[in-house]
Amino acid sequence: MNAIWLAIAVLALYLFGWLWYSRFLAERIYCLDPKFPTPAHRYRDGVDFVPTNKWVLWGHHFTSVAGAAPIVGPAIAMYWGWGPAIAWVALGTVFAAGVHDFGALVLSIRHRGQSVGTMANRVIGRRAKLLFLFIILILILMVNAVFAWVIANLFINNPAAVLPVVLQVPVAIWIGTTVLRRGGRLLVPSLVALVLMYGTAILTSNLEWLQIDLVRWLGGEGATTPILGLEATPASFLIWILVLLGYVYIASTLPVWKLLQPRDYINAQQLMVGLGVLYLGLALTMPEVSAPIYNGEATTSWFPLLFITIACGAISGFHSLVASGTSSKQLEKETDARTVGYLGALGEGALALITIIAVATAFSGTEAFTASYASFDKAGQVAVGNFIDGASQLAGGLGIPAGVAETIVALIIVCFAATTLDSAVRLMRYIIGELGNEYGATTLARRHVATSLAVGLTALLVLLPDGGQGLGSGGYLLWPLFGTSNQLLAGITLMLLSLWLYRKGRNPVPTLIPMVFLLVMTIWAMVQQVVFDWSGLGEGDAKWLLFVLGAIILGFAVWIVLEALRLFRHRSELEALRDPADESPEAEGS
Repeated sequence: MNAIWLAIAVLALYLFGWLWYSRFLAERIYCLDPKFPTPAHRYRDGVDFVPTNKWVLWGHHFTSVAGAAPIVGPAIAMYWGWGPAIAWVALGTVFAAGVHDFGALVLSIRHRGQSVGTMANRVIGRRAKLLFLFIILILILMVNAVFAWVIANLFINNPAAVLPVVLQVPVAIWIGTTVLRRGGRLLVPSLVALVLMYGTAILTSNLEWLQIDLVRWLGGEGATTPILGLEATPASFLIWILVLLGYVYIASTLPVWKLLQPRDYINAQQLMVGLGVLYLGLALTMPEVSAPIYNGEATTSWFPLLFITIACGAISGFHSLVASGTSSKQLEKETDARTVGYLGALGEGALALITIIAVATAFSGTEAFTASYASFDKAGQVAVGNFIDGASQLAGGLGIPAGVAETIVALIIVCFAATTLDSAVRLMRYIIGELGNEYGATTLARRHVATSLAVGLTALLVLLPDGGQGLGSGGYLLWPLFGTSNQLLAGITLMLLSLWLYRKGRNPVPTLIPMVFLLVMTIWAMVQQVVFDWSGLGEGDAKWLLFVLGAIILGFAVWIVLEALRLFRHRSELEALRDPADESPEAEGS
């Protein structure tokens, strides 16, 4: 089968989602009001609350939610064959992710730009808020810790990508200071930035002396360094992780217009160029799908594990944190939420789709695929490498040399992962500040205090324990919790949306259907993990840290669901939770 037909079929469904379904949601379900005073205007402070052009904000939102996850998850899920992966990415993006991301943005706009955790207090009640915030903090901490290791690992294994990534930061600050701050247009400066970055990537791919290779500089693999007596590779990890933590501290406290917005707009252009190269390469090379539609050799069942393996690219709870944490504070008009939220989800779906196609066409035949995906554990080890190989082959259709293509793909992944890391630390700061205000510890609401706590906790998790992949991999101890926690967050966010719509007398079916599906699949998968995989009752040894935290998160999630069900049965209690100050008269009439 030619892979081009897979791309055409799924992209046609995405077009339907944008032209019809998102318009239906905007006009009939979320009832967007262009006159509604958004939090960016009502609480404008020049740091976090800043009215922003919808395409600039789309760039920030898109790249913040994309990260590396829509590449890693689908590439791992190829273990079950391309059929289940394609089906979940296509249907999940249009009928779940778009609804979720769009809705989380609107819900936050109508509640003063608050995070979904804080909004749980208004929609479900105080007890649910505390439970919800716990799940969110654990999730963000895992994202921070693992992405710090991922970026450091990519820098070590792809030293040619380091200089182009570093170059992006001063260029973005210059654009933010000289162009965005003065109301100028970002398109041309961002394209110039891309030319500089890709030109540098070509140079570093061919000139070894331009590569920032810490392992080589420290004496090569096996060499002992004076840095705590570590060998060159772990010492390099330590240096890069400390540099990254210092960077995200500064980046997450700067005004959004100074670095976050221009950098993310550049990354959005970079992603569009990258997607264009891969899809154009697909059209020119017309590769055959060499992976099976269903892997009959798989020993791990895809049901329900598929739905937590592919999160970003189908639906991801982390998106609600970005939508309600940063994007809602920058939305210029409420009607822009459709572009930022729904179109952002479609963009990520397009990335997940080309990831599946790149991996599905990367092998010489079914035997090569089966050897690479011999087990689910091995799938996790080879996923990113298989994507880079497949993407390089597609890019080769445009005459791009393999070495340059690998550097550019690594550059894109690092830029997205860094964007997610920066946004996650900023989100963690918001949540710590909200908790401080809620419980009278106002010191925690101070920007640098909250950021220091967020970065400090991330550093402890990254550096102190060994997550099985060397120094700096501590986040991998908790990473098996990420998929289930992330999807629980998405299900609970859809539940908040359903309750809000129900309270306002609107049709909650578009949010209820994906909510029920996601909560059932996720709780089912989490019960399997907690009861059998981590408790020691199954074939493997007990993993007590995962068991305890997983059991707590599972218990909290079930508790929140029961609280919501009680409110559905007793609408008067739901009405009593409403705070009139949260919504303006214009919103009530919409």
